[in-house]
Amino acid sequence: MDSLGQISYILISALCFVPAIVFHEVAHGVAANALGDPTAKVAGRLTLNPLAHIDTFGTVVLPLLMAMMGGPVFGYAKPVPYNPAYFANKRTGDLIVGLAGPAANFVMAIIGALLTWALVWSMPAWQGAYAAGGIAAAGFEFLFTFLPSFTVINLYLMFFNLLPIPPLDGSSIFAVLVPERHLGAYYAIERYAMPIFLVVAFVLPYATGFNPFAWYLNATAGALAGVMLP
Repeated sequence: MDSLGQISYILISALCFVPAIVFHEVAHGVAANALGDPTAKVAGRLTLNPLAHIDTFGTVVLPLLMAMMGGPVFGYAKPVPYNPAYFANKRTGDLIVGLAGPAANFVMAIIGALLTWALVWSMPAWQGAYAAGGIAAAGFEFLFTFLPSFTVINLYLMFFNLLPIPPLDGSSIFAVLVPERHLGAYYAIERYAMPIFLVVAFVLPYATGFNPFAWYLNATAGALAGVMLP
């Protein structure tokens, strides 16, 4: 990928990534609020303002590094606060709140895929304007790049956040599935998850040429995108 192509890839990825993480985090807060917990609402985290959800490493540094490396763009936002004490059933509430974010990404991926299909089906109507060039042609090219990218990045975020690594949603979801008698051991191991993640994400690919996260995301999100998109 040349410099211009890389810059274009980073810009498109950013345009897709920001709304994807915002809706992801708001979905957590909305789910918790629906279950009787006003913590996220009181903290101002039910807003669509991206600034309320930015985590310096997870929202800026990590996805930027992934984009610069030409790999799948993934990351995370500042976790939405919630208090399970408000839930009628703590473990069920934890599970619902944990799944709300990935579910929001899946819904957005479906919307992106449907709009991509609509764009493809409407191509005969675009042909005259596209051939004439100008703003209409530029708009078509942008949408034909943006919509599939939006779909894929939402799928990346969904599957990435399902990994049982703090502060990702998968860690809280997995904790619900772990028998209570083993939770102490799970939380003890969980403390070392982020250092292990950083080694696997950045050191291992350079040392061995194998990127486990890229493989995982291509095998899951990439495969599903291949089914959903034209």
